[in-house]
Amino acid sequence: MSTPNKMRYLAKVEENALDQILVEWQARFPKMGICAFLPEAHKEDVAVLQAACAKRKVSLVGGIFPALLMQGQFHTDGVWLLRFDVMPFYALHENLPADVDGAEKKSKEIAEQVIAQLEGQGEATLFMLFDSMVPNIGSLLDETYLQLANRVHYAGANAGSETFQPMPCLFDGKRLVSNGLLLVLLGNHKGAILEHGYHAPRKIVYATSTAGNCISQIDWRPAFDVYQELVLNQYGVQVTQENFYEHAVHFPFGIVRANHHVVVRIPVMLNDDGSLFCVGEVPANSVLTLLERPSVDTQETMRVLVDGLQAMNGSSVGKELLLFYCAGRRMHLGIETATTELQEFDKRTSAAQVSGALSLGEIGGSTLHGYPLFHNATLVATRW
Repeated sequence: MSTPNKMRYLAKVEENALDQILVEWQARFPKMGICAFLPEAHKEDVAVLQAACAKRKVSLVGGIFPALLMQGQFHTDGVWLLRFDVMPFYALHENLPADVDGAEKKSKEIAEQVIAQLEGQGEATLFMLFDSMVPNIGSLLDETYLQLANRVHYAGANAGSETFQPMPCLFDGKRLVSNGLLLVLLGNHKGAILEHGYHAPRKIVYATSTAGNCISQIDWRPAFDVYQELVLNQYGVQVTQENFYEHAVHFPFGIVRANHHVVVRIPVMLNDDGSLFCVGEVPANSVLTLLERPSVDTQETMRVLVDGLQAMNGSSVGKELLLFYCAGRRMHLGIETATTELQEFDKRTSAAQVSGALSLGEIGGSTLHGYPLFHNATLVATRW
């Protein structure tokens, strides 16, 4: 996937400009396809993209995100067009099941689809875009991994609205769906690098009662009561029902896994019963710790990303890269620091272009060919 100029940003979605790009690309790559990213503020432009691609008989997939990444800045206008020289296998699933049996059945269906397409793909990556409102992303990843194991790398992100209100956000050439999953099988692709730079404090608690994304009890007590005590005791901040939305993004939970890897979960909603709704599942009896802004190591995050890309694909100088940046991380660090991270990534990689989007959760392995995990507050980078 190293052919130059596979990415094009348009500041405005216009029929003539789209058609010009498609004609130019299609002349060189008659079997091409497009992956498009749109900002939420211009979600109605999906129809324009679909019409333009239908006119030229070009396959289209994509997602709607809170914002796009362009030249080290966050943008709420325009569109990213990412070209596939030959359109790979893809599948768009809608109305994903939330129950255990349904999720298991759907994961088997997904795995069977992917396995049927693996021959001749070489080292491959299963690229996934989820609707951020899907409540059981972690379980779907777990079940899919049980079927596929290390046949593929895993990478992806969540699309949707930063308000966390339901919104159709995944599309192909004909459909725009909600509560869905877009799969793209990238052949001859070595995966992605994911990092958040958080370091876990030693204090741990247990999520003793959970349901999907919702934590009802921590250490057998109401979740919000324990959360208030942790924030106050560790960081001296009094969190109340009134200021919860102001502070919660700065004090996310970390799920501490057996290998000491920390998976971030940001509380985004406080329910009337004192339960906490997070971005991403929190399995029952998870070991939790409380993370906080000063423990984010930006320099370490950049080092891991850039060194990881170098080890995976060689030098990124002059290459085209895809980057997802978590919306929760931007809220957590502030727009100025988040923008600085984007610019530092551009500077350190010396890439020809870095395309991407502000995401609502990220997917990556804990190691190369590792188990796929659903994260918050991370950056995910890969060669396009």
